[in-house]
Amino acid sequence: MPTTPSKSRFSKHVFVCTNRRGGEDSKGCCASKGGEELLIKMKDAAKAAGLGRDVRINRAGCLGQCARGIAAVVYPEGVWYGALKVEDADTIVAEHLVAGRPVERLLLKDDINA
Repeated sequence: MPTTPSKSRFSKHVFVCTNRRGGEDSKGCCASKGGEELLIKMKDAAKAAGLGRDVRINRAGCLGQCARGIAAVVYPEGVWYGALKVEDADTIVAEHLVAGRPVERLLLKDDINA
């Protein structure tokens, strides 16, 4: 008998790239661009907004966008953000995770597989 997938207890799941590459890689890496700091700040902002039980924020390995700066993706919508800075954490939490509106100026708008 097939099993039915269980529904996530989280309304949103955010993955922030914290990938590390050697200094010789021309793409760079999200860790050296502040990925860890962004992850921590986003978790803190979500907790302060009371989202702790509803939203999950995790570190991710390479999301394939390191050349563009720190990347993050929000599910279940599949909204991709790129070229993020640590200070963008509060905006993403307030506008996307709380208010439900993706932050247009931070979206990866072209082919994310580039």
